[in-house]
Amino acid sequence: MAGELHLHITDPRNVQKVVGLDPGTYTMGSDDENQILLQDSTISWKHAKLSHGEDGVYIEDLKSITGTYLDGHRVKDRQQVRSGQRIQIGGYVLMLEDPDAPAPSPAAEAVASPAPALQAPVDTGMPSTPRAKAPDLSGPAPRKKSAADLSRLEQKRVIKKQIHEELLERLDLKRLSVAQTGTSDLSKRARDIIEQIVADVEDRLPEGYKSDALAKEVFDEALLLGPLEDFLADPEVTEIMVNGYNQIYIERAGKLSLTDMSFVDEASVNSIIERIVAPIGRRIDESQPYVDARLLDGSRVNAIIPPLSLIGPVITIRKFSRDPFTVEQLVEMGSVTPAMIRFIDACVKVRKNIIISGGTGTGKTTFLNVVSSFLPEAERIVTIEDAAELRLTQDHVVKLEARPPNIEGKGAITIRDLVRNSLRMRPDRIVIGECRGGEALDMLQAMNTGHEGSLTTIHANTPRDAMARLETLVLMAGMELPLRAIREQIGSAIQMVIQLSRYVDGTRKVSHVTEICGMEGDKIVMQDLFEFKQTGYDADNKVVGHLQPTGNVPTFLNEFQVRQIPIDANIFNPGEG
Repeated sequence: MAGELHLHITDPRNVQKVVGLDPGTYTMGSDDENQILLQDSTISWKHAKLSHGEDGVYIEDLKSITGTYLDGHRVKDRQQVRSGQRIQIGGYVLMLEDPDAPAPSPAAEAVASPAPALQAPVDTGMPSTPRAKAPDLSGPAPRKKSAADLSRLEQKRVIKKQIHEELLERLDLKRLSVAQTGTSDLSKRARDIIEQIVADVEDRLPEGYKSDALAKEVFDEALLLGPLEDFLADPEVTEIMVNGYNQIYIERAGKLSLTDMSFVDEASVNSIIERIVAPIGRRIDESQPYVDARLLDGSRVNAIIPPLSLIGPVITIRKFSRDPFTVEQLVEMGSVTPAMIRFIDACVKVRKNIIISGGTGTGKTTFLNVVSSFLPEAERIVTIEDAAELRLTQDHVVKLEARPPNIEGKGAITIRDLVRNSLRMRPDRIVIGECRGGEALDMLQAMNTGHEGSLTTIHANTPRDAMARLETLVLMAGMELPLRAIREQIGSAIQMVIQLSRYVDGTRKVSHVTEICGMEGDKIVMQDLFEFKQTGYDADNKVVGHLQPTGNVPTFLNEFQVRQIPIDANIFNPGEG
């Protein structure tokens, strides 16, 4: 079987072709760089490898998600393939035929087409790098798309990939250490080489492509965060979602939209993830295929890769404004009212323990940052977070951050460990970024034993749900406390719940300000002090409503007078609201 073989390929639409296989190794997958291209959403970018040598033909699965099958059995190791055997990869069926064999394959009537030809190198006139070649911008034929603009994006991706590969060859980034050359020098050399490569092929760029914009995109992807750079610099973009290498969504004004940007390939996305997590001492690999991290500006990042993600690497970035939101901005946006802000400020001053509750994406951390600004300058504040995001303006702030386990699965420091340790740090206030586990019990005990005025956030859709979730989190501490004892702890430790909600038009508002009044029987007693009343929608489909007092007066109103904190009782009057 050392001579040329015929590989019959039937695609999901039952279209057949025949490829001649000389002795050698052939990779198969959905990416254009494979020798045998199989375009199907169920096929990995490098799915399998076919080896043709003196000892026969062998098929090997390259750790694909959907698997490779030989005569109906999944290929686990390197297995020999004989003439006439059926290989199935996704929706494709492949069958070998030895033309020298006496009995030809039943699929011999298929129309033959030659194997993909290698691109010929083009001289760039750079004697110092004899192997350098200007990319062949013709590239492989664009994958069939339902719209012309998608084909154009695929063509652009191919061009960027070829320029990026040429940059790697000329600059040799794999062997060139940033520590040896310096970051600024490395960036300058890379930018100069990219501009030279683009200049070499500028006359062959498709119509409408700007060479300077293309050079910037390649540079960003090679040394920075690729297409994410422009979105991170745009103050109107609040979230960035990367779904595989070829799909990027952003959120503006609370609305999601698909962009026309993409990465070169999955390897490029993986490189971006490494650049994000490495500076903060975190890792992501097959043994730890997801990670929480942060950018230098404090933006929150979550990344997850195959095999957990079936669509390739996924990145989710929750952006934080370079300038934290102020009270005035929240009032201007209609998230809160001046009366409500004055009351929350007074509650912080009289050391009430406050929980900020809300669903995903309602702005809990942003609001916690605003409420934290009310903390007195003269007090010692300890913040505890899974990934440091809070930006307090006070001078006496101690920031603590949890640590994930190392590559051996050891050395993890949890939020609960930090809460316990913070009690020995003589804090006046403890601010916990989010309670999501057994640290809730330690937090309640701290609030009940002299650390009043603490703040935290919790995932819940209503103030009542927040209390139920807090009970569940306490049970996660493993202490097996009776439910009544847990509720008594909550009733005595928590005085206020500020509920945030995200409405259908994308706006985020305080929907409830609720007081926890203690226990009555076996239940936690609560009363709403402020509530958002929605009355309808305007002509632009924006939510119309009012944040107004309910008429209930907090049970601790006299404490404001005792501590000489001015607060007008009329703010609780519905007529005044």
